[in-house]
Amino acid sequence: MADRKKSRKPRRALAPSASQRHGPHRTKKKASRARRVVTAIAITLATLMIVGVLGSLIFYARVKLPDPNADFNSQTSTVLFRDGSTKLGELAIQNRTMVDYSAMSDNVKAAVVAAEDRSFWSNKGVSPKGIVRSLFQIARGKDLQSGSTITQQYIKIRYLTSKQTMSRKLTELALAVKMNREVSKDEILAGYLNTVYFGRNAYGVEKAATTYFGTNAAGLNVPQSAMLSALVNSPSTLDPANGDDAKRDLTERYDYVLDGMLEAGKISQADHDANYDKLPDTLPVTQSDLYGGTNGFLLTMAEQELRKAGFSEEQIDGGGLTITTTFDQKMQDAAVKTATDNVSTAIRKAKTNQDASTLHAAVASIGVGTGEVYALYGGPDFLKSQINWATTARPAASTFKAWALVAGLRNGFTLNSTLTGSTFTPNGDNVVVRNDGGVNYGSVTLQKATSYSMNTAFTDLEQRMPNGPADTVKAANDAGVPTGDGWDLNNRIALGTGQVSPVDNATGFATLANDGQRNTTHVVKEVKDASGKVVYTGDTSATQTIDASLVHNAQTALESVVTSGTGTEARQLGRQVIAKTGTKDVDDQTVSAWFVGATKQISTAVMFVAGDGNANLDPYAASGAFESDSYPAYLWEDYMEQASQGMDRLNFNTNAPTQAASVRPSVRRTPTPSVTASATPEAPAVNEPAVDVPTAPPASREPAPPASREPAPAGTAGP
Repeated sequence: MADRKKSRKPRRALAPSASQRHGPHRTKKKASRARRVVTAIAITLATLMIVGVLGSLIFYARVKLPDPNADFNSQTSTVLFRDGSTKLGELAIQNRTMVDYSAMSDNVKAAVVAAEDRSFWSNKGVSPKGIVRSLFQIARGKDLQSGSTITQQYIKIRYLTSKQTMSRKLTELALAVKMNREVSKDEILAGYLNTVYFGRNAYGVEKAATTYFGTNAAGLNVPQSAMLSALVNSPSTLDPANGDDAKRDLTERYDYVLDGMLEAGKISQADHDANYDKLPDTLPVTQSDLYGGTNGFLLTMAEQELRKAGFSEEQIDGGGLTITTTFDQKMQDAAVKTATDNVSTAIRKAKTNQDASTLHAAVASIGVGTGEVYALYGGPDFLKSQINWATTARPAASTFKAWALVAGLRNGFTLNSTLTGSTFTPNGDNVVVRNDGGVNYGSVTLQKATSYSMNTAFTDLEQRMPNGPADTVKAANDAGVPTGDGWDLNNRIALGTGQVSPVDNATGFATLANDGQRNTTHVVKEVKDASGKVVYTGDTSATQTIDASLVHNAQTALESVVTSGTGTEARQLGRQVIAKTGTKDVDDQTVSAWFVGATKQISTAVMFVAGDGNANLDPYAASGAFESDSYPAYLWEDYMEQASQGMDRLNFNTNAPTQAASVRPSVRRTPTPSVTASATPEAPAVNEPAVDVPTAPPASREPAPPASREPAPAGTAGP
């Protein structure tokens, strides 16, 4: 049988690979797609870049420099005594004095560039490296970093804010470029040095030079300039007064500044080496004492007066004004010294131990014929207590009888008109009125009543004038004394329950000393703006408010207070003086004690009160009650002796007849009875003879010389 051969099927070929199936055509197609993606991305990026550039150009074109921040555009206002040169103080929002570029030393210009922006003179207002650093920080989610040029810093401080936001940073960059194109580098650097903060409340290089080194910007040497420029980076932490760590950190940055100055060719190698690692000496740090001591009262009064005149807070504190006050430095020093000396003496000699801080003396001294306040003592330290006792109204006591005297003369009474000088019960009243110490004088003249400050006579005068209390108030107002608390219209208004401040009392007596011509009392003499132009002048004009011939009669009566009455202490001045004393009792306690008097040139009021202004003064007396002819009179005479030194001895035009007694009665004060309304007054008696019938013999009191003064013993002092 024949052999069979197995039949074989042909082997199927293997399937081709993808590349074999599609070949070169498919590879080219993939590459084309990639190119399209890259092209699309490139076009998108280019579009974004174009949009960004266009947006930046539009933003740059539209952004404008805003108005300067008010605080950083302010200048310190200077307050001077009346001589126009002696500094009283400064008023500032920021303690700054602007100076021109030419008034800054080349040293400080070079130093601040070395410290803050070494490319300042060549850059376009911005730092590319700084911008990149800021963008890198943003990408990392960090806060914006400065990296700023001097131009950027100047714009941020003076025109923008310190907020680290993208919008503020973009505005800053645009403005920096724009400012660099439109403003000279000298102007930018000057603006920066006048604006930046150096620590110790010193804004701008001029105040920094004064605060740290006692010089000015023009006088800064190399080490001083390098140190100030080093401080700009962190004034509060680098101040050498903060200890060794601060000194070490400041020295490191100070050396960096010196290196930069040497590198820029602004100092020699010798200057660099001589100052390296050696900080210059600085002045001690002083606390801000602008309002400290007695000057605080003067400055606040000047500020208040300027605000009333229409000046804004910004003008007063930051307008670079030169404010010349009416305060005379010599008189002011005298007022402070005599007030503090007399308070100290009273505390030392008081019959019981007392706290000096609870006895308050006040002094107000005013120029007759001008209304200018020459001196004022309102307390020892404004920062410890803002109560100005010289402008605080307290019971005027018998000093108010001066206005009843004027009212009586206006109503036809004369100095020879007789009044009741003894204890009596006023018409329609059920409470008797007594003199101090209960002394009875019988029938007395108006002049005698004024000299001895008789309560009975002035109550009689009030009830015998048709409108006595109202006329007394009008006389006070006409003299420049404003109506205050306690000015009730009753027959005892002259006894001084009504409240008056020392400034107002001095104002009233200045009108009397000026023959009835009233001035507006003021403390600002003149104001100049930052350019030196006079923009305000204090008003020294006078208005005749009381008839001159009538005032001459009042002057005669008030002069007798000094020559023979309750104010004989003032005789030591050796000048013609019109004056009035006063002590006010409430519930057997003395609550205010006064001496008000004037020469032809100066009117001065002295007041003593205790505690909150209502406390009892008697514990501060050496014995007995606290009397007006003791410390108030002593203080007045001590002050006036110094204030009047070198002045001509002028006299009042006292043409009226004088009937002043040669001696003074012995009196002892008793509390003033309560007040009630008077009945219908009787007609005044004119030119009746005086009949003096005192129930006790008069006692002569010659004042002791200033060096050996002792308070008057109880029972001898008058009201």
